[in-house]
Amino acid sequence: MKGISRVLIANRGEIAVRIIRACREMEIETVLTVSEADRESLPAQMADRCVCIGPRLPAESYLKVETIVAAAFGTGSDAIHPGYGFLAEQPSLPEACEKYGLIFVGPSGKAIRQMGDKLVARRIVKSLGIPMIPGSDRIANYHEAMKTAEKIGYPVLLKASAGGGGKGMKTVTRAEDLKTLFDEASAEARAAFGDERLYMEHFIHNARHIEIQIVGDAFGNAIHLFERDCSIQRRYQKMIEEAPSPAIDSEIREKMCLAAIEIVRHIKYENVGTVEFILDQDQRRFYFLEMNTRIQVEHPVTEMITGIDLVKEQFRVSAGQSLSFTQQSVRLAGHAIECRINAESPYFGFRPSPGRITRWEAPVNSCIRLDTHCYPGYFVPPFYDSLLGKLIAFGDDRLSAIERMQTALGNMKISGVDTTIPFHQFVLNQSDYRRGIVNTCWVENKLLKEFEAHEND
Repeated sequence: MKGISRVLIANRGEIAVRIIRACREMEIETVLTVSEADRESLPAQMADRCVCIGPRLPAESYLKVETIVAAAFGTGSDAIHPGYGFLAEQPSLPEACEKYGLIFVGPSGKAIRQMGDKLVARRIVKSLGIPMIPGSDRIANYHEAMKTAEKIGYPVLLKASAGGGGKGMKTVTRAEDLKTLFDEASAEARAAFGDERLYMEHFIHNARHIEIQIVGDAFGNAIHLFERDCSIQRRYQKMIEEAPSPAIDSEIREKMCLAAIEIVRHIKYENVGTVEFILDQDQRRFYFLEMNTRIQVEHPVTEMITGIDLVKEQFRVSAGQSLSFTQQSVRLAGHAIECRINAESPYFGFRPSPGRITRWEAPVNSCIRLDTHCYPGYFVPPFYDSLLGKLIAFGDDRLSAIERMQTALGNMKISGVDTTIPFHQFVLNQSDYRRGIVNTCWVENKLLKEFEAHEND
């Protein structure tokens, strides 16, 4: 590929496999960084070359910018792809790439700083007149939090300014709990991000989590690829995603997509990203939530309904090329659902279940896609995210996608570790889910209790 002939992949697991496969089709050589725990992983076997960058703990390997950059230079790589997680949204990596003449397969450090800091992002989006959830700027201490909560009205949500993945996020339903939860959120944010700053939002009970897939290039093109619905969550962690959303109509879809594009154009964003919104289902109003400046875990459902390879577009944009499509050429066709299969036991509070996979049989169907790094004999290490793979089902409509996903989950045979498959099957069998009448609290407020009762029968 012009501009990029060899890329260093600074990640692991299924996203590393996904990037390697895209590179093969684009004739880009791949160098994979691995920790000592990942030497025998599937992406390590697939890459053209591997470089061990340190011990098994992420802080000593996958999170070391200077080691990643040195590995790129040492292997003659032109570019670095961060995947998602780890360093994907740390501006220090693209800034180091710019300093040393490497291509970062992602947005600029400036864009990451603007949208990665939730307080800065809120100020930018508010200046554009895009609806915001009633909330605050930085809250310095508990006393300030108390005054803000009284002004906004309970329940409220405490959130980390540098946050993501539910870390440093606490729901406060009454004033008596505010002090304890404020201290807990601050401590979590400090431990996870090295930044204890918090802000506050009013908590919307009957909410859907809707995100708009966007991509921009250096030629001023800013394009959306419609929405994904990520409302099936536990502890703010997404479990099942689908596209398009069953909760919005064409009018709300158009308004959300236009709002996302306005943000992208304003910050002159280049590469793939996601603008996330909260939809108040009672008021039929949407509000800006945050922007993720990277490829998303759930990007396959968008690829399935549009036919566009988002990872390939990342490489094109980073190499200075224009997008391979226009807004007018993007078509929404069919429905796709993704289940995140994790090595966790849903019968024991979703307790992590590391260990060796003794059986791995995946469903085979033209309407089924499995993004994974697992195979029979693979040892699931306890040091990283427990994601084993993403099972994606496509159908002409939502009902057919659900039916195909149920069949695929039944045909997925995994032994040696516990998985979340039984819980996914339980979700897809619920009438509320099939009718699309759920919200972001549905799993924790209703379904988990029903699942426990079902298993005890």
